[in-house]
Amino acid sequence: MFENLTKTDLYAILTGVFTACMIVSNIIAGKTFDFFSFVLPCGVVIFPIVYVVNDVLAEIYGYEKARRVIILGFFMNLIAVICYNITIWLPAPVFFENSEAFSVVLGSTFRLLIAGFAAYLVGSLVNARLMVYLKKWDEEKLFVRCILSTLFGEGMDALIFITIGFLGTMPTDALIVMIVAQALFKTAYEIIVYPLTKVVIVRVRELPD
Repeated sequence: MFENLTKTDLYAILTGVFTACMIVSNIIAGKTFDFFSFVLPCGVVIFPIVYVVNDVLAEIYGYEKARRVIILGFFMNLIAVICYNITIWLPAPVFFENSEAFSVVLGSTFRLLIAGFAAYLVGSLVNARLMVYLKKWDEEKLFVRCILSTLFGEGMDALIFITIGFLGTMPTDALIVMIVAQALFKTAYEIIVYPLTKVVIVRVRELPD
């Protein structure tokens, strides 16, 4: 399947992985979980993968191509949300007993929808832009680029999503802790998987165009 793979081929694959992860993240982001007394949105389970792919896209293909994938991910997510809501709105047959559960899982309040879309766009673009900017500043420090771009990108994502999505529903101090914890959790995740990110980037660089 991956024989004679080119950078162009891989760009299409990474685009598919990125958009799929974004759609999954949108579905699971409405639930929170307790992580050693810290409350985090369940979107953190898959969202760090998005930033690893984002790093590879920005590092190998440049900001403009990374931005195209980010914008495509946004519109595919929007299409998914529209389809969910149309499906929820359509009347179910009498024998279908899971309409309420279906609506709870795939439905989303307008507030969380706006929070997710705004956080995704800003966070992903900040991550990609900073990755490219730091590469121009010092091309050798890949680790610094990956971690700093994720820290700032995830910081903006957490700040926007949690503030818009949960402000007024919990104490302010809990909100701040949630923002910091989410950003640090995702950054720590990228530090752990950095060896994999580096291997992928090095291998992709060796591929023919």
